[in-house]
Amino acid sequence: MKSYKDLLIWQRSMDIVSDVYVITEKFPRSEMFGLVSQMRRCAVSIPSNIAEGRMRGIDKEFKQFLRIAYGSGSELNTQLEIAKRIGLIDIELFRCIEGKLEEVMKMLNVFISKL
Repeated sequence: MKSYKDLLIWQRSMDIVSDVYVITEKFPRSEMFGLVSQMRRCAVSIPSNIAEGRMRGIDKEFKQFLRIAYGSGSELNTQLEIAKRIGLIDIELFRCIEGKLEEVMKMLNVFISKL
């Protein structure tokens, strides 16, 4: 079995985690326990669930963990939209990370449909 670290989807989702941490570092302190915490947890959840599901070794379980990762990606997308709407991130930064997230979400969809 290939390691989860070899999966392109895991690698790309780790890039999103890094991006979210950098972006939220600039958010106001008043958001530390609001959007910052929520966005970071959602971002971390994506590669974490991919890794855990992959290491279970059973396709049915892997598929379920991929669905959880997909749900976390949808949450993160919503939180990014909120951050954009209230002026915490500019449109260019939003588009950049949204594009990366969209790519990971598509990859998750393909993975789920093939299992």
